[in-house]
Amino acid sequence: MSFLPAERFALCDPIWSALRTQAEELSSTEPSLASLVHATVLKHERFEDALSYHLANKVGGEDLNPMLTREIFEEALDGDAAMGDAVRADLSAVFERDPACHSYLQAFLFYKGFHALECYRISHWLWGQGRTTLAQFLQSRVSELFAVDIHPASRIGRGIFIDHATGVVIGETAVVEDDVSMLHGVTLGGTGKQCGDRHPKIRRGVLLGAGAKVLGNIEVGEGAKVGAGSIVLDPVPPHTTVVGVPARPVGPTLTDLPALTMDHSLPAPDYVI
Repeated sequence: MSFLPAERFALCDPIWSALRTQAEELSSTEPSLASLVHATVLKHERFEDALSYHLANKVGGEDLNPMLTREIFEEALDGDAAMGDAVRADLSAVFERDPACHSYLQAFLFYKGFHALECYRISHWLWGQGRTTLAQFLQSRVSELFAVDIHPASRIGRGIFIDHATGVVIGETAVVEDDVSMLHGVTLGGTGKQCGDRHPKIRRGVLLGAGAKVLGNIEVGEGAKVGAGSIVLDPVPPHTTVVGVPARPVGPTLTDLPALTMDHSLPAPDYVI
């Protein structure tokens, strides 16, 4: 049995296979979007090709046309084999953690948190190649388009979910480990004009609620949870829930990795903020 090139790639890439299947279904059920899903998904052989095309069409403009933007994105994706794995993990995180997301295709086409994060991955690769001005150009463009400002020098792991995404800011020396979830309005920032390592370190499985601000070179331990609207100025122990302004511990988290369950509930009510 022979396969078309795209089908051969899909056989060994379950995310890409699911994305293509969902695109074919949408093309049949919503003909008005058939040209969109064909251009963004079905005409491409690989997931990386579809991603570079889709993001370049969003980010490209008069200053950096979409064709050249796509060449840059393809260069980055081909230059770092691990990036493709990270992007797939991010897409899976959106689908698995967002009850409003009903398919990989939905997140791929429409979720700006996913788009902004993958553009960050490109800009981070450019930063590592010494192409810092181009990386900052891309950062600025993404900020204008998506209202998400992630410094290209920051270090972000895989399986990241940025829900809604509007107003998210991640500073230059911030670190976000694998499997973190954050909602809109989250800031990982500094506390003044100091130079050097000055931004938060967010460990694996942390859940950052809407509008949470984590400021300074402090650590939010593995599996911790920061309540919505909280301002965190001190380190947070692992598997601890903090809330308030300034944030204070109110008890343990109810699951080991709250980012995966997206559980924003608080511990039993015998705490004082």
